[in-house]
Amino acid sequence: MQITSAMKMVSAAKLKKAQDAITAMRPYANKLTELLQNLSASLDGDSGSQYAVERDVKKVLLVAVTSNRGLCGAFNSNIIKESVSLTQGSYAGKQVDFVTIGKKGNDILGKKFNIVSNHNEIFDDLTFDNVATIAENMMQLFTEGEYDRIDLIYNRFKNAATQIVTTEQFLPIAPIEGEASSSADYIFEPSKVEIVEQLIPKSLKTQLFKAIRDSFASEHGARMTAMHKATDNAGELKDQLTLTYNKARQAAITNEILEIVGGAEALNN
Repeated sequence: MQITSAMKMVSAAKLKKAQDAITAMRPYANKLTELLQNLSASLDGDSGSQYAVERDVKKVLLVAVTSNRGLCGAFNSNIIKESVSLTQGSYAGKQVDFVTIGKKGNDILGKKFNIVSNHNEIFDDLTFDNVATIAENMMQLFTEGEYDRIDLIYNRFKNAATQIVTTEQFLPIAPIEGEASSSADYIFEPSKVEIVEQLIPKSLKTQLFKAIRDSFASEHGARMTAMHKATDNAGELKDQLTLTYNKARQAAITNEILEIVGGAEALNN
């Protein structure tokens, strides 16, 4: 109980920092994604449209974001279940490979599927530059035709008790939904081509960084909740053991009293 209580407090402290980071990042990432979708709808062969090319989906790359450590409830198993479900459902009959971010996903998915690369070390120094390197590798695999579609699978942080398993299209760039956004009018400085060349890669890197940040915050929330429940369960077990101990002690004392009384009666007789 002392161990799980200490782990709960540690996760609560880490959660605060991770939650502040993802909360501050979301508005920027969402707006950048909105701009990206508007631009991708009007590329028409311009530089950058290589990331929006729709191909027949034959080869799929799934990016499964888990954690390096356990003791966080169903956090990792939910991602693994969703990954397996996609391979047997939406992508059944297609070539499906994985990029794993986190040791737990790599250990389990590696037994059944081909792991292209694994990035356990990312959580040791979670910075945009380190994540950008992973994103660049995946962008290169897509543009070279190695894969026709790349999806991200991660836990989206809602609150400390709730993490939502999310499957998000990474490449090709998802088309914008509805017609309202497509009518947005932009003034490009210095030119549309130069803006697109810079914005699209940066937006994709930011999308991956946000997903990993979401997962990182979700991990600490899930662990805090799991350790809270474990502490409560340990407390209940402690109470039951204390009651059992007291009953056994009471029975032993009663037996001793009976033996003493019995001995005294024998002497009197």
